[in-house]
Amino acid sequence: MTASIRYRVSSSLRVSKERAFAYHERFGALQRLTPPWESVVIEKSDGSLKVGSQVILKMSVFGVPLRWVAEHTAYNPPHSFTDTQISGPFASWEHRHEFADGESPQNNGSCLTDTIDYRVRLGALGRLFGGAWVRRKVESMFAYRHRITRDDLALMSVYPNQTSQIAISGSHGLVGSALQSMLTLFGHQTVRIVRDSPSKDRLAVWESESEAKRLDGTEAVIHLAGKSIAGKRWSENMKRQIHDSRVMKTRQLCESLAKLENKPKVLICASATGIYGDRGEAILDEQSSGGGDFLAGVADEWEQACQPAKDAGIRVVHARFGLILSPSGGALQKMLVPAKFAGGALGNGKQWWSWIALDDAIGALYHSMMNEQVRGAVNFVSPHPIRNSDFAKTLGRVVNRPALFPAPAAALRLAMGEMADALLLSSTRVLPTVLQATNYSFRFTDLEETLRYLLGKERLKSSLRQPVP
Repeated sequence: MTASIRYRVSSSLRVSKERAFAYHERFGALQRLTPPWESVVIEKSDGSLKVGSQVILKMSVFGVPLRWVAEHTAYNPPHSFTDTQISGPFASWEHRHEFADGESPQNNGSCLTDTIDYRVRLGALGRLFGGAWVRRKVESMFAYRHRITRDDLALMSVYPNQTSQIAISGSHGLVGSALQSMLTLFGHQTVRIVRDSPSKDRLAVWESESEAKRLDGTEAVIHLAGKSIAGKRWSENMKRQIHDSRVMKTRQLCESLAKLENKPKVLICASATGIYGDRGEAILDEQSSGGGDFLAGVADEWEQACQPAKDAGIRVVHARFGLILSPSGGALQKMLVPAKFAGGALGNGKQWWSWIALDDAIGALYHSMMNEQVRGAVNFVSPHPIRNSDFAKTLGRVVNRPALFPAPAAALRLAMGEMADALLLSSTRVLPTVLQATNYSFRFTDLEETLRYLLGKERLKSSLRQPVP
């Protein structure tokens, strides 16, 4: 039998080992820590780390579907827990998670150490032909896991020992699902706002007045729901759906919130940097005037629809999202295939794109919820907008392809109609003035670093790399 390979990495955390352990123990931790570039689905999990509990993952290796069954075999809170492969892609796999006081316990910090002992299949032959590939996969996985853990717990440390009941609409979307997972890991109670089919943790607030009253006592409402603007070509019917799903539903929600006896302290309602329109080289902040196209008009009405909540004394934040980057959905997911075939700029490539990493989108939502100084319009973008041509070159560099072939504006308009100008060719050079003024600490400000993190190009080398007898 070939010897196991031992992989070990450690990271300093800004919270106590008790809080770090609790983060990993709460339901949703595995989903939060699963890299977005991996084709992994959690098929079964009871969310427990206790001995005997199992997790079943559906995944694929080189296109071949398989299941990975892991069982927790040791549990010693808040110091450690261990999971062991029962069946799956490895000949053997044991993963020990250890939590210890940091070098400066007086600062309430801690240290996370992950140690994995694994053997690849096919013995020496597998080590020869697949060992390096497996090592790279492990290094990229734990680069992601340690970064997201460290950044999440750093954000948690800014607002220690504060928990709330939070209602979220659009909780199955790209932003909403990531936000709900993070909030749960921070110890908050979350409920979903849905259109129908209410249940214990699902509030169908648009269905009836009695359902809307179930929001009474909720401390924060985060409203992210709305018809996708990039799903289909914009017919007049589609534009009406985009408008009504945002403006009408938001106004109805805000009127319901205003009637509650125990109103939420804060309402955060999604908006978009599209409110500024196509502005060329102008540098835009939250005080800049709006544009005059379809999306700008919808966003303006969307924000105005929150007035009943403002009049009722609720702190309202308009989250003006820029281009949200994640390989799990949205624009980046659509750009990956063209980039791998040497796709280049869109149109002349001179238009400014204001972007934000998904982790910063949800981090800024949390900051806006917890910081009472944040109110009104807030630009959810990184501090460094970039021209489209430079975005294409950076993405090409990360996926190791040249950005050679531009997409002419005429071709984009032919394929997408009005949507091409609004979503791809317009220029919005937006700055996050409010977030910076209220001391939000961005996780990502450099586009290349962001893309490398999101696409699994970063590596976290082991402090040990020797066979284990």
